[in-house]
Amino acid sequence: MNFQSILFAPGATAPKADVRAPEFFHDLSLDQIVAGITEGRDEYNLKPFFHNRLTDVACITYRLEIMQDMEDRQIFNKVKIFSANVRAARHRLAEAGKRYFKYEKERWFLDAADIYCAAILDLRRSFDEKPPSANGLQSFYQYLVGYVESEAFKRLANEVAHLRDALSSIRYCMVIKGGSVTLRGFDAEVDFGAAIEETFAKFQQGAAKDYKVNFAQSSGMNHVEAAVVERVAQLNPDPFKELEAFFANHGSFLELPIATFEREIQFYIAYLEYIEKLKDGGLCFCHAKMSASRKDICSRGGFDLALAGKLSRDKSNVVCNDFALAGGERIFVVTGPNQGGKTTFARTFGQLHYLGSLGCPVPGTDARLFLFDGLFSHFERAENIKTLRGKLQDDLVRIHQILAQATSNSIIIINEIFSSTSVTDGVFLGKKILERLAQLDILCVCVTFLDELASSTEKTVSVVATVKPDDPTIRTFHIERRPADGLAYAEAIAEKYRVTYAGLKERLKV
Repeated sequence: MNFQSILFAPGATAPKADVRAPEFFHDLSLDQIVAGITEGRDEYNLKPFFHNRLTDVACITYRLEIMQDMEDRQIFNKVKIFSANVRAARHRLAEAGKRYFKYEKERWFLDAADIYCAAILDLRRSFDEKPPSANGLQSFYQYLVGYVESEAFKRLANEVAHLRDALSSIRYCMVIKGGSVTLRGFDAEVDFGAAIEETFAKFQQGAAKDYKVNFAQSSGMNHVEAAVVERVAQLNPDPFKELEAFFANHGSFLELPIATFEREIQFYIAYLEYIEKLKDGGLCFCHAKMSASRKDICSRGGFDLALAGKLSRDKSNVVCNDFALAGGERIFVVTGPNQGGKTTFARTFGQLHYLGSLGCPVPGTDARLFLFDGLFSHFERAENIKTLRGKLQDDLVRIHQILAQATSNSIIIINEIFSSTSVTDGVFLGKKILERLAQLDILCVCVTFLDELASSTEKTVSVVATVKPDDPTIRTFHIERRPADGLAYAEAIAEKYRVTYAGLKERLKV
């Protein structure tokens, strides 16, 4: 019964409750993804789990095994029901603390314990029928078996069942006359309502109009209801004394491992429910093979998870792309027309690596990714008057700060750097940065409008955002591995609109 966590393998450290989102979250749209995953689950404070990546392949495997178990619909549904019931028990405990009248407070407490015990026993039976295979869930299952068979739980469950039955069996009569209410014990009273219905049944002609009045549910007992319950307690002292003793003796029946499991399992439930909507639309997810040593990486059918969420809501198609680096290749240089999917490709690269480091299924049919020690992004920023720096200076300062922190095991995503300077200066500065990244042996994606950077080092791989061959104004959003040819787009577009030299001569009859 030494269960600790289903998120962190034995020996791993859980994050602090106030872990903030990493700086690159906004650039890679990971903030949108995490917001979508955790929506409606604020009480669990799940965001720190998504803000804190794992740094060990074994810890990632620990989570992926649990993800695989939770992808089984039977296990998922049973665990989700368990979580919902424990949540309901917690809410009733909270309500008990808010109640003013003694017996009302104690009954809410009993209801919470009743729901809690039923949830524990139901999940234990479910795991008995279909035991989980993941180490983390097996550990919790073993804890659950030991807990259910412990004397403490048996005593709690027995007392709950006894009190529930005892209180449910209480019968009494209430006589209301003028402004007074009198209560007395139930003595085989005749139900005159049933007798009247039976007598007049022969006169019934079709369904009668329902004259019953629905009373609004109040948030708690009023003083009249409380006084009635107090008189009922006087008529039936034994069950209410037992209820009072139960409330006093079981002040903390919600075990810490149960509460921990119920919170942490939401990480898996929330993520799997988030991607289920995309799976229903035909998109694929896989368990990435993570390595802390090999930089031969690849992805098949990957896509931007944040963009996919938006497109699926709009009933639009999601374009998937592949990428791969082998041997000494380390840097993707992405060129092509504007609005062609270059930045989306860069975000996809970063998202896949980060989600893989969390132990989550990643977009695509297959993925082999690198477990980085740091992820950095350099996207365009609007000028900030407070820094007293121009755009070019700000670009240089920010990239210098990144290079000062990065190691050979880092990943860097660069998007449209040095767009504020001349082409000559941009090419010069861009090549210097790529040479530095190549020396550090860093994995990198560099989105640029400068084709010259695509072949700047032997570790550089050129990929291009493509257009339709017969209409270069239409983007395909596919990224292909081939030499940069930005001028070809310009020539094709010029020919389409007859603004080439030959076309202009013909149109102007020069």
